[in-house]
Amino acid sequence: MCDLDHSDSIKEAEAKGWVTRRQFGVLLGAGVAMALPKVVGAVSVTDAEVTIKTPDGTCDAYFVHPATGTGAGVLVWPDIFGLRPAFRTMGKRLAENGYSVLVVNPFYRTQKAPTAEKGAATPIPSLLPLAQSLNATTHATDAKAFTAWLDQQPSVAKNRKMGTQGYCMGGPMAFRTAAASDRIGAVASFHGGGLVTPNPDSPLTMAAKTKAQFLVAIATNDDMARPMEKDVLKDTFMKAGLSAEVEVYANAAHGWCPPDSGVYNEGQAEKAWSRLIALYGKALA
Repeated sequence: MCDLDHSDSIKEAEAKGWVTRRQFGVLLGAGVAMALPKVVGAVSVTDAEVTIKTPDGTCDAYFVHPATGTGAGVLVWPDIFGLRPAFRTMGKRLAENGYSVLVVNPFYRTQKAPTAEKGAATPIPSLLPLAQSLNATTHATDAKAFTAWLDQQPSVAKNRKMGTQGYCMGGPMAFRTAAASDRIGAVASFHGGGLVTPNPDSPLTMAAKTKAQFLVAIATNDDMARPMEKDVLKDTFMKAGLSAEVEVYANAAHGWCPPDSGVYNEGQAEKAWSRLIALYGKALA
């Protein structure tokens, strides 16, 4: 789950000059998505709100894909603030790069989106019950249901592997998705929390048993709190013979990637995005 209160990240980031109060943006807290840089050579896309049957109920989600032809499927796990305009914008941008993208509401068992009353400005303690309702078992169950649904869509290329990416608490979900489905060829975690644990179902332990390629982007303050984690990640992936890019993003606070985050860092978010596109270009070709 998200194990760092974003309000603490905002204070720390502003004090260190990583972001400015203007960058926080008053409207961001309401879940209003910021515009992202345009995709060069963007393909035309089609999008829709969809529902997906799972063993535990019906998940509400956003699906966006190229208007013609097929693209590799991508499953996106949002952060603790859930499915909202910012993640729809991010999903659409990815689809404009040629991918068929499913952005899910991970809390569908409890509540339909939106699940954070004030968007990314919602106090995290009020959202912890939602996050705590999920676990390694639900991660695997959902991963299988969502990847199977993607494979049923005409716009998803069946001869190409899928990608999955997660933010904050979505990082462990992305790792476990790779363990749950052999359709996954690429995994990305952005300021993911709880990737490394001593438990048998540790996301890293499970991910190391796959054949996927990995991108792990770590916030500066997360690295300060857990300085050995990046080394454990690198060592585990190396011993497993897996291709993995593990990097601490300088001056980037926990939560820096979504454009509605209070600590959104455009420069480092764009760097992370470029590395994601490079990963998918290599692993999902």
